[in-house]
Amino acid sequence: MNFEQLKAAVASGETDTVLVCMVDMQGRLMGKRFHAGHFVAGAWEETHCCNYLLATDLEMSTPEGFEATSWEKGYGDYVMKPDLTTLRPVPWLEGTVMVLCDVLDHHTHEPVPHSPRAMLKSQVARLAEMGFDAMMATELEFFLFEKSFDEIRKGGFRDLTPISGYNEDYNIFQTTKEEHVMRPVRNHLWNAGIPIENSKGEAEAGQEELNIKYAAALDTADYHSIAKHAVKEIAWQQGHAVSFLPKWSHDMVGSSSHVHQSLWKDGKPAFFDPDADLGMSDLMKNYVAGLLKYAPDYTYFLAPYINSYKRFMKGTFAPTRIVWSVDNRTAGFRLCGDGSKAIRIECRIGGSDLNPYLAMAGMLAAGIAGIEEGLELQPPTKGDVYQGETGFIPGTLGEARAALRDSTLMRAAFGDKVVEHYCRAAEVEIEEFARVVTDWEIARGFERA
Repeated sequence: MNFEQLKAAVASGETDTVLVCMVDMQGRLMGKRFHAGHFVAGAWEETHCCNYLLATDLEMSTPEGFEATSWEKGYGDYVMKPDLTTLRPVPWLEGTVMVLCDVLDHHTHEPVPHSPRAMLKSQVARLAEMGFDAMMATELEFFLFEKSFDEIRKGGFRDLTPISGYNEDYNIFQTTKEEHVMRPVRNHLWNAGIPIENSKGEAEAGQEELNIKYAAALDTADYHSIAKHAVKEIAWQQGHAVSFLPKWSHDMVGSSSHVHQSLWKDGKPAFFDPDADLGMSDLMKNYVAGLLKYAPDYTYFLAPYINSYKRFMKGTFAPTRIVWSVDNRTAGFRLCGDGSKAIRIECRIGGSDLNPYLAMAGMLAAGIAGIEEGLELQPPTKGDVYQGETGFIPGTLGEARAALRDSTLMRAAFGDKVVEHYCRAAEVEIEEFARVVTDWEIARGFERA
């Protein structure tokens, strides 16, 4: 939808509400609901939000230790600048349109450097200067549950029952039972201008996967965030809860968000060389070598919470090692489409809880470094990658935070203040978890300790 179409829809009474949204550190949509008449009259230029929206945890608390904002600094305003190219209808909400915003400094009107959208834009701009476009796609995995969000919350998040009783990977009969949720998800998102390809049952009871066609990196991140938001709202409308928690049960496999990526030049895939082994161009080899070398540095952006690391277990299709392989789902990085123009690298490390802007920005920075440094790509690993003994993904949030903190590359790509900002976000998560007594500790030691 363009702005002229929006004005016409407002004038006709078809649209009465505009969701003006920014993306927070957790990848969630935050913002305001504008009366559409006021939005088209002037609010389309800018609005404001409290700057604590880029310095909170999942609970929306205001932890100390962020340099960008604090109680001492008074929690002032940021500017939310609507990006009118992202205007789109929200078909699952009556009379509603959405627009995404860039987050700007109130005084300078410069992009806030730790804003997720700004971080991704900075790496896309670096690639553009090199003559390349990043084309990416993300997969969204999640669980559907029998009960609603409110029922589960009031029950203390216990006795969680998935919507199906058995592994539904590719199972058409079982997913037919879930079409009252997934059919409107596909159709509403398609009608919102998001190029949905398909949905399918995933490798566990109640687990779904939603696939969206590849696009330019920023568009892909926008699609991902809107789709994740839509899945929650549409499931809620149908009386069900949906969770993007990577590992909600230790007895079940987790949910991932694989990221497919390739570089293009002048409208053609720059990763493809028909005369090279596997069809991998030298550029692709350099890029993938960068992804591998610097994977620990950006792992935090792929796995930002304590729970994220519960997913990395052998035999679950979640990777444990930073290696690449050819069409092998046990590796952290999988070469897809070898020998064809569709050749690309799939990062399988990220969980369903990742912020797509941060994940993509971190990987692009690593890939660019691989190109600039002319890194040599080692031969692919074969067989069961879980059996290896080296090159492990950081195993805890603390390890990932330390790798980010000590990363010369991430500091060069995003700036010291941005790195320190997200290191503090990781610390907050660790501190909150450390002070909580878990059910596991009580059951294990209540009588026997």
